[in-house]
Amino acid sequence: MFTVAALYHFTRFEDPAALKAPLAKLACSQGVKGSLLLAREGINGTIAGPRAGIDAVLAHIRALPGCAGLIWKESAAEEMPFGRMKVRLKREIVTMGEPDVDPCAAVGHYVEPAEWNALISAPDVVVIDTRNDYEVEIGTFEGAIEPKTRSFREFPEWWKENAGRFHNKRVAMFCTGGIRCEKSTNYLLSQGVEEVFHLRGGILKYLEEVPEAESLWQGDCFVFDGRVSLRHGLVQGDYDSCHACRRPLSAADKLHPEFEPGVSCHRCLGEYSDADRARFRERERQMRLAAERGATHLGAPHLPQD
Repeated sequence: MFTVAALYHFTRFEDPAALKAPLAKLACSQGVKGSLLLAREGINGTIAGPRAGIDAVLAHIRALPGCAGLIWKESAAEEMPFGRMKVRLKREIVTMGEPDVDPCAAVGHYVEPAEWNALISAPDVVVIDTRNDYEVEIGTFEGAIEPKTRSFREFPEWWKENAGRFHNKRVAMFCTGGIRCEKSTNYLLSQGVEEVFHLRGGILKYLEEVPEAESLWQGDCFVFDGRVSLRHGLVQGDYDSCHACRRPLSAADKLHPEFEPGVSCHRCLGEYSDADRARFRERERQMRLAAERGATHLGAPHLPQD
């Protein structure tokens, strides 16, 4: 059994490049895999590994400048959900493309999972899912508004086009682990929205703490690793993913005539060239051969969280 830790922390790193190599070296030495993003605004990512390895990496991160208050969310995986360890430098740890947004300056009101149902059931509250369309597709909160964005960078424009719909409403926002809401609530405050709320710990914390019998969550929660989705109690769901576009696939989706394992699904068939699909077929062949040898193939990259 592997421990999976999802984390983010906004702080000011003067030289994030200097943090990259020591963090990657430690993670690899501890058998930890996953993806961590470093930027001047902080750190974000998900890692998986043995208990001792995860503890060592988390201790290292908490010792970084301004990270003593790091909070993370844990779950479990029967198989390693990542093929390798990646530590990357980025302009933003979650890309919104709004240079004036600063979660360290101000964010919305945090709402604990136990209090979330009452808030989003109030008649004067509008609930907005800040995640991307492929995530929302497999699960969301009852009555939530879906912006239908393909990336988080599209959210500010969506808000400008739709803000009038929410006049005189309190706004409650949520995402997978909370990081997008740190930025989106700061953005809404800058746009003059007075009452903005967000789910502390995101959907993952809600699914961990709120009993299924009392839940307003419908479906699965998409996660950015090999498990693809989680359910109440953070139990792994039944979704697979398309190795071409990485979107989640149900059992019914894989019966679609345009689904070809490792090459395409009915959503992405028109998004890639013949040359791309030929490359995907070769990758799938190499993965199959590796499996037959009992070896591990890195496979396709996971969807970015932007």
